[in-house]
Amino acid sequence: MDVALGVLAFWPALALGSFVNVVAARVPLRRSVVQPRSACMSCGTELAWYDNVPLLSYAVLRGRCRSCGVGIGALYPAVELATALLVAGCVWRFGLSGSAAIAAFFCVVLVAVTATDLTHRVIPNRIVVPAAAIVLVAQTTLQPSPEWAIAALGAALFLFVAALAYPG
Repeated sequence: MDVALGVLAFWPALALGSFVNVVAARVPLRRSVVQPRSACMSCGTELAWYDNVPLLSYAVLRGRCRSCGVGIGALYPAVELATALLVAGCVWRFGLSGSAAIAAFFCVVLVAVTATDLTHRVIPNRIVVPAAAIVLVAQTTLQPSPEWAIAALGAALFLFVAALAYPG
């Protein structure tokens, strides 16, 4: 049963992966993730809906912009596929549960942070801090225990000391 749910979760997670690409590309540039619509990074032409279908559009267009023909990096379909596989894996492992939602959210954030780091060489606090707070609150709600807050405090302290030691 959980395998079927995982397969079912895969398809909408592909669309989520497409949004993760938007987050990874725009957040480091301090641009809105909502407006404007997706466009070619080279010629600026807005993408039609049929050019924005996860994985399929990339394959049909052979990794190129329909308008100007410039190549689209392989990171875009890789992010879509990784997001879909990780979300499906979380649903498969945990079923339809709060634990699956938290794990899937965590995985999606990690994919966004990884894609951002690969393209911009930065891990934006605008993604990490809110995501950490959401996961901490959600996990503490599901399994009330001080260990989540203590672990979060320990991780924050470790990163704070690292930032003090290497401010650049």
